[in-house]
Amino acid sequence: MSTFLQFHLLTTYGPSNPNRDDQGRPKQAMVGGSPRLRMSSQSVKRALRESAFFELDLQGNMGIRTKRLFEKLVEHLDAQGVPGDVASEAAAQVAEIFGKLEAPNKADGNRVASTLAFVSPEEWRLAEDLAGKIVAGEDMPKEKDLKKLVLRHADGAVDIAMFGRMLAADADFNRDAAVQVAHAITTHTAQAEEDWFSAVDDLNKAEDTGAGHLGETAFGSGVYYQYVCVNADLLVDNLDGDRDLAAKGAEALARAIAQTSPRGKQNSFAHHPRAHYVLAEKGTQAPRDLSGAFFSPIREQPILDSSVASLVRTRDDIDEAYGQAWDADCIMHVGVGGTLDEIVLFAGDAVRDA
Repeated sequence: MSTFLQFHLLTTYGPSNPNRDDQGRPKQAMVGGSPRLRMSSQSVKRALRESAFFELDLQGNMGIRTKRLFEKLVEHLDAQGVPGDVASEAAAQVAEIFGKLEAPNKADGNRVASTLAFVSPEEWRLAEDLAGKIVAGEDMPKEKDLKKLVLRHADGAVDIAMFGRMLAADADFNRDAAVQVAHAITTHTAQAEEDWFSAVDDLNKAEDTGAGHLGETAFGSGVYYQYVCVNADLLVDNLDGDRDLAAKGAEALARAIAQTSPRGKQNSFAHHPRAHYVLAEKGTQAPRDLSGAFFSPIREQPILDSSVASLVRTRDDIDEAYGQAWDADCIMHVGVGGTLDEIVLFAGDAVRDA
């Protein structure tokens, strides 16, 4: 039986554009028949992985997502004095463990993979060691057994353990995500707006009129609901049974989701929001999100307080109908009570006790 750690957050964003669509506008969604602003789960996970909380608290336990393993292996071998052709051949043999390589670049002979590979620190070290053994002329096993020298089902990469990976080259070494991240949506009706702007040429002569540059950019604003679900047992399994590291990862996640956001257009809008309301739950019951609280868009002012009230009411209603979906909870409500440190401790303990 799995233990689930669930987070429900409400965060206010002023005018900003943290996650853009293909036209540079804030991403949107129709929810309950009304337009909302949206941040994709992919953008949120990227922001979490790049946050200072992950970078500092989980240093040495973060994977790298890249198509450029071949290039880095060549650089590694080159630094050891391996001739270029030999280094390229060995690097190609190892890099193809993670995915098919494209044809060499005509200009420099570099090769990139056709798909991104999520490589853990341990796998990266093993890849470098294997490349060195190939250069040294050691006998190598066949392709299937060769992969087993590098690829791992579980190790110390917390971000891979959390968000999973898919290896097109070998599905046997895929990893199921222990952390599910929903798309964040505004709790109320919201649409993107357009900002027309101009820039002045500092050296423009007084007799010359007009702007040096004209442009436009899109932005939006709102209260976002974010849901995150952690399968604590799977997180521990993905980290090869290291419960302390899994708990450390859950603590970093709890800090990051309350204080981190996608960085689109951040220099233009300076959005640095922090969650106003965080509800953390743990239990062995089947997880459930509370997005239904906002299918009818919040209209009552103040929007933020009404959003909290709708979330709490929906939670109570679901629990009454289905039975309580949690064994313990922890709440931080800015201006009312609770602290982020309490949420972080709660998250860590939920994983330690799983």
